[in-house]
Amino acid sequence: MAETEATLLRQFPLFLPQNRAKTVYEGFISAQGRDFHLRLLLPKDLQLRNARLLCSWQLKAVLNGYHHIVQQLIHVFSFKQEVALKNKKEPYVLPPPPKFYSSLIGEIRALGWDKLVYVDPCFSTIKLKADVSGREHLITVKLKAKYPAESPDCVVDFPVPFSVSWTPQSSLISIYSQFLAALESLKTFWDVMDEIDEKTWVLEPEKPTRSATARRIVLGNNISINIEVDPRHPTMLPECCFLGADHVVKPLGIRLSRNIHLWDPENSLLQNLKDVLEIDFPARAILEKSDFSMDCGICYAYQLDGAIPDQVCDNSQCGQSFHYICLYEWLRGLLTSRQSFNIMFGECPYCSKVSSLFVTFHKTVPSFQ
Repeated sequence: MAETEATLLRQFPLFLPQNRAKTVYEGFISAQGRDFHLRLLLPKDLQLRNARLLCSWQLKAVLNGYHHIVQQLIHVFSFKQEVALKNKKEPYVLPPPPKFYSSLIGEIRALGWDKLVYVDPCFSTIKLKADVSGREHLITVKLKAKYPAESPDCVVDFPVPFSVSWTPQSSLISIYSQFLAALESLKTFWDVMDEIDEKTWVLEPEKPTRSATARRIVLGNNISINIEVDPRHPTMLPECCFLGADHVVKPLGIRLSRNIHLWDPENSLLQNLKDVLEIDFPARAILEKSDFSMDCGICYAYQLDGAIPDQVCDNSQCGQSFHYICLYEWLRGLLTSRQSFNIMFGECPYCSKVSSLFVTFHKTVPSFQ
């Protein structure tokens, strides 16, 4: 017995016995990208050749035509598939009773099959969709073993936390209702962000998710504004940061301070930005994004580890853009560059007037070692 047990543990350390006599083993086998429950029953003498292998009809269908492999697994127990308990550190949990599945199917039927996007074979992960104002949203519901006594985990692409109010009498229908209510509360925020994406040239993020609250918007050549919108108050003045050469950025900052009283929450955020900054955003219908996407003057690339150029030479006759990290490393290598607190000064690596140009960082830079 000891020799047989040692063999089993050595070859399948996660395929654990389920009784004191060690005649019943439980585990899972992976086949065709799915996990199947497996049960091994040994006779009292623990001879593997007389063992029985029990599995679901789905696994039997997968193994149909591979009887020699099944026999090898039973007799030799050296089947070369991944076999492991899903929760090796936790006691074995019996599969849910049939009532669990019939109840879930009833909930989905009541909710509407058209709202179901995905359900895994174990009915532990369910994805539902909702269409609000022409926007499709998904919610992933991860059911726990004691559902509905335990609240499931819900995953959504929201800019704010989403928590579900749950009681043992709750169901997928109550989750979906709360999901719809949350979508409705965020409708104005997504309207604001969609208007920005549709009517302006957004540099970052290139493919914004529904949870993204920031946009870097083109204002002109080598000048942009980064805004952070409050999802709860999307029409209020957002946090603004101008990116570009000082001689271009400073006038915009002055206008923002001078006209901030003109901000009207009844207007759209985009219209308010136009009024306060006294500008018109470059039209998507006339200009291309490439008209504003200048490569870095040091690495000669537009994107570097997901970042785009955000530093600009302050020389009006130059205006070359750089990645922050590229310019920082360049200045670190210059003997003439200097650092004062969080600002580094040095000569532009691109224009001809290197002796009269100082580059100012608007980000915190590491200290010299």
